Amino acid sequence: MLATPARSAASLRLRLVSHCPRFHFSSHHHPRAQRPSLLRCRGVTKPAAAAAGAAEGRMAAAAARDMVWARVLEEGVFRFDASEAARAAAGPSLSFADPRRREAPREGADAPAVVPACEVASGGAQKVVVKLPSGTSFYGTGEASGQLERTGKRVFTWNTDAWGFGPGTTSLYQSHPWVLAVLPDGKALGVLADTTRRCEIDLREESSIKFSASSAYPVITFGPFNAPADVLTSLSHAIGTVSMPPKWSLGYHQCRWSYDSSEKVLKVVRTFREKGIPCDVVWMDIDYMDGFRCFTFDSIRFSDPKSMADDLHSIGCKAIWMLDPGIKKEEGYFVYDSGSKNDVWIQKADGSPFVGEVWPGDCVFPDYTSEKTRSWWASLVKDFISNGVDGIWNDMNEPAVFKTTTKTMPESNVHRGDADIGGVQNHSYYHNVYGMLMARSTYEGMAMGNTSKRPFVLTRAGFIGSQRYAATWTGDNLSNWEHLHMSLPMVLQLGLSGQPLSGPDIGGFAGNATPKLFGRWMGVGALFPFSRGHTETGSIDHEPWSFGEECEEVCRLALLRRYRLLPHIYTLFYHSHKNGIPVATPVFFADPQDPELRKVETSFLLGPLLVCASTSPKKGAHECAHKLPKGIWLPFDFSDSHPDLPLLYLQGGAILPVGLPIKHVGEANLEDDLSLFIALDENGKAQGVLFEDAGDGYSFTQGDYLLTYYSAELHSSVVTVKVFKSEGSWKRPKRNLKISLLLGGGAMISTNGVDGEEIHLSMPSESEVSSLVATSELEHKKRLEMIRPIPDIDEPSGQDGAELSKIPVDLKSGDWLLKVVPWIGGRIISMSHLPSDSQWLHSRIEMNGYEEYSGTEYRSAGCTEEYKVIRRYLEQSGEEESICMEGDIGGGLVLQRQISILKDNPKIVQIDSSIQARSVGAGSGGFSRLVCLRVHPTFTLLHPTEVVVAFTAINGSKQEISPESGEITFEGDLRPNGEWMLVDKCVGLSLVNRFDPGEVSKCLVHWGTGDVNMELWSEERPVSTETPLRICHQYEVRQTS
Repeated sequence: MLATPARSAASLRLRLVSHCPRFHFSSHHHPRAQRPSLLRCRGVTKPAAAAAGAAEGRMAAAAARDMVWARVLEEGVFRFDASEAARAAAGPSLSFADPRRREAPREGADAPAVVPACEVASGGAQKVVVKLPSGTSFYGTGEASGQLERTGKRVFTWNTDAWGFGPGTTSLYQSHPWVLAVLPDGKALGVLADTTRRCEIDLREESSIKFSASSAYPVITFGPFNAPADVLTSLSHAIGTVSMPPKWSLGYHQCRWSYDSSEKVLKVVRTFREKGIPCDVVWMDIDYMDGFRCFTFDSIRFSDPKSMADDLHSIGCKAIWMLDPGIKKEEGYFVYDSGSKNDVWIQKADGSPFVGEVWPGDCVFPDYTSEKTRSWWASLVKDFISNGVDGIWNDMNEPAVFKTTTKTMPESNVHRGDADIGGVQNHSYYHNVYGMLMARSTYEGMAMGNTSKRPFVLTRAGFIGSQRYAATWTGDNLSNWEHLHMSLPMVLQLGLSGQPLSGPDIGGFAGNATPKLFGRWMGVGALFPFSRGHTETGSIDHEPWSFGEECEEVCRLALLRRYRLLPHIYTLFYHSHKNGIPVATPVFFADPQDPELRKVETSFLLGPLLVCASTSPKKGAHECAHKLPKGIWLPFDFSDSHPDLPLLYLQGGAILPVGLPIKHVGEANLEDDLSLFIALDENGKAQGVLFEDAGDGYSFTQGDYLLTYYSAELHSSVVTVKVFKSEGSWKRPKRNLKISLLLGGGAMISTNGVDGEEIHLSMPSESEVSSLVATSELEHKKRLEMIRPIPDIDEPSGQDGAELSKIPVDLKSGDWLLKVVPWIGGRIISMSHLPSDSQWLHSRIEMNGYEEYSGTEYRSAGCTEEYKVIRRYLEQSGEEESICMEGDIGGGLVLQRQISILKDNPKIVQIDSSIQARSVGAGSGGFSRLVCLRVHPTFTLLHPTEVVVAFTAINGSKQEISPESGEITFEGDLRPNGEWMLVDKCVGLSLVNRFDPGEVSKCLVHWGTGDVNMELWSEERPVSTETPLRICHQYEVRQTS
């Protein structure tokens, strides 16, 4: 049923506050058997700023409306709509596992504790606001870069090929219009904006959630419940849980773009075996195909994939192969021919198949919104896996399209979707679910091909609910310390958004890792739910043995840890599959009431196991201060402590099942020795659980498994360990059970017994425990001192301090945070405007960003040389926040650049650059070769279809250049009159660039794919010591009316 507003005076007195969105907390159990009153809730009535773009929606002239609500799903879950008419008109849910459950009202007397406010514009755009108490912390938003606690951030759900993303990137590869709010008292509430369209999630205002999309959508709230875990369990009842993964998929995966032949693949895997480094899976990137044609194999380099797979299987390794959605448009290619015959391609508005360029060249794209297409694709997958394919990797499925400013297909394209998922719609409706529907089709094809195996699919693009079909990874990250750090909160955010099976490209995809970076990343990455190393073409080798003996040993130890913990990790996945709890959770899950835990980003929980890592190149985990939750947390290891590995703690009251140090999952069997690590709580008790089954297939759903609950209790100085409950039809295997009781400080006492029998362990006296702990701590310290950490090849050379240490230099003052890399071109790789939380520039270290050249030709001298830092001033010392550096560009010339955040106006970044003659020979008359100072910034476009470059020319004409213009040059009186700006109409912001026209002879605009260059050129001439070339210019962010 729909509840309508109650008009009682009591209701108004309790719940209405003048002219602002409201919140009200109440019991879920309503004391009277009548329709619960609805909060009379109005949003801000003044028109919102005009903003183009679907994500923002134009809210001009919108009036605040009461939302109507209905009880759905289960107690504590409510659906809200802008009106009864909007509810009736809402399209089917693609996030719910069973869309009918969103539509079916349930019986009950509970009332919503929080009611959102809603504004609906005349064009249908909808904005929803949820106000919560001060001190609320925000999480979720799915695959999002940047900080763990999301207050102050904004995300746009629009699946985007985001190579080299940064902490301020607002749209990545997946869309999760979902926020988890942890209230000041530790209770939690979840809010889902159930729309597939581009949606803005705005968390910039403290304790306020705002969703905006171009058309009406339901909002579903979950809770408040007593703990964040309860919210996620309730969410899983809506969107489904992760498919139970095959156990081998929880081992380590090795990948690169690309292992170029079957011989190379086998050599890599055999090297893992020879070196005793665990590994279960090797991956084939796109180059295994015949000319990038999906479902084909290169006839020379991968001439017999089934034979290669058989060889891999014989040494305990699985093979996963890539499939992209772009199908080469080529008559005679069987996939294209059969797809055309079955009429499965996405169409343009005129009804012809859309053609876009991807790896094979011109491609057509399957329309997975149609059951006919999904069945066609699934049948191809079914045949494909007969080649020994163990898993499938869906990449490029945002969908990514080359040579377009949007990086994807036109929103006007037409999908002929089935009625039960939304019917015929344009691409803007289905864009965010395209990757999930592809993964679903792939999953179903694998299930058809082998009913006795669990499909394993990895997808780059996804939507909330994708975990039903596929694992995911965090996309094309960079090989640097910032991305190592970001990988932790990114994995945790995905788990808090319903996707527990995720991980980053360990070591970083783009660029070259250093030994210390790679080893440190493997140390923590080996404990992520999904653990895979991957790197791009053209990079150095990134296998564990590629960085020297010290790094190889750290990788070996890290992965042996993972394999010893696999019984526990597999059990966590079983629980996640059953009840939706993430496998890896933030530390605050141990105590949601502790506000100091809510921003901890370098530690995480695997159930009761706490992992404390270091993402600092200068400190190991043992040298960092880690905030532990309250209660008992006992450190331990497997005699494998290392300065470059994370610390491990076990929560008091927990029993941790641990296996043998195997090299691949296939080595293990049920009769193997099992270890239990035990940490008693304050009452001398502990419990733990272990799930065991065949590791694959679905017989576990029929009861073919063993679920064991272990207990330990201290009584009269004796700890008794026993099985206190078990489930499943499997008989307990005959195996040895080793008991290790943690005492603190890494000390433990052990005994052996038989699984299923009571095992007794005598507890030492307090004085003996103290002695054991002291001895253990001393031995642990000595062991760490004796171990040589991974050498850091990026240690400073001693000149000019830390600026040359290959660590970006931060300039932070006023409105700006910049990152500068002196050692490659002196370039700026990040340019963030703090008040608006906008990142105008973000690049990889090796190219793009803000760079400068010394000639008219692209990437001439000046953009790759190592710059020497000659001055560095800090705001804290009373100086202007600035850095001055110069690079030798040959011929007796240097390119000098001073980057400053102005002290008298901290809204402005100033860059003062010059080409100077230092040692020009006398034979040349003191003049250099012809040079031109060419300023070349590459600005990132957050909304590529909603940006222009605008200015008033010297001749007084008004100019507005859109992305369709390609490349345009302005000279003479057509140059900007000292100022031009990059205008983002979607967010109402402009990046203003001011300069002296007397120093600039030419301005150039070049629109790329998702970025734009706004170049300033000096005149071209020789320079002398008295006549340098100079361009001094400034940047400022301005609100656009």
